[in-house]
Amino acid sequence: MTRKMIIDTDTASDDAVAIMMALQTPDIEVEAITIVAGNMPVEQGSINARYTVELCGKDVPVYIGADQPLTREVYRAYFFHGPDGMGGMNYQTTRPVAEGHAVDVLIDTIKANPGIILVTLGPLTNVALALAKAPEIVENVSRCVVMGGAACTVGNITPAAEYNIWCDPEAARMCFRSGLPIEMVGWELCRGEANLSDEDMRYCKEVINTPLSHFAIDCNISALDANRNWLGDPGLGLPDPVAMAIAIDPTICTRSSKHYVDVECDGTFTRGMTVVDQLGVTVHETANVEMWRPLREKGEPWVTVCWEIDAQRWKELLYRTMR
Repeated sequence: MTRKMIIDTDTASDDAVAIMMALQTPDIEVEAITIVAGNMPVEQGSINARYTVELCGKDVPVYIGADQPLTREVYRAYFFHGPDGMGGMNYQTTRPVAEGHAVDVLIDTIKANPGIILVTLGPLTNVALALAKAPEIVENVSRCVVMGGAACTVGNITPAAEYNIWCDPEAARMCFRSGLPIEMVGWELCRGEANLSDEDMRYCKEVINTPLSHFAIDCNISALDANRNWLGDPGLGLPDPVAMAIAIDPTICTRSSKHYVDVECDGTFTRGMTVVDQLGVTVHETANVEMWRPLREKGEPWVTVCWEIDAQRWKELLYRTMR
């Protein structure tokens, strides 16, 4: 049975690999790819997404959306992904941008496809704008897999925050409070054992040895350097592909639980922090957790937090989509 999906992304190198994974999964039908400001300007993100679609031999439309956060200054991730978001590979495409605004496309596509899976790989600006315009779309989304946040509170852009949430925390707060069936796949799940090691990358390029396997490694050359020399991980971390792996096969997430989750927007040191009520302390009618009342009044916790993955199975899924 075919599963419908829509992908919202600020396409840089790991986003591109995640898009590839979805396009190469036989039972996933990607209805549209919507571009949001974040890692790259929307024009560059669109080029990167369209190139990926072309490389995969698919015909999925790519739409441009919000070119800046709701209220914040734009902060690009050139330092991590390179000047073009793709490790300086400067991929080009002849595929045109699809006509229409990404926010309207999100609304129309979700309304037309009850049960669709929404996967977000960038800041949540487009999704927040869509929810503000048509809050009823929440009911048509079966799963909203969000690559964003850090449930363990170890950030990659500040000590407290992951980039996608930090980039537009107001948009993230709107989405997390909306009732969307969010599955939060924090960036920490791509770390350590889940990194692609030197041997894993050699296997991709020399054993799988396809245009897609070379693309997946080559476009992440800047990210590999940053991951090792800035974040101190052993290899290549791929947060967006890990989230896409869970979107494709939820059993790759081996431990998850539902919690109230909110996003800090005002803190000097904690902007963009995803605050997870892991121990259920917000249920009490006491002054110290009064700020959580709006979430409690919506009912039981609805955000699924992914805590652990099967690292080997995530890599095997990635390898299958490269062939």
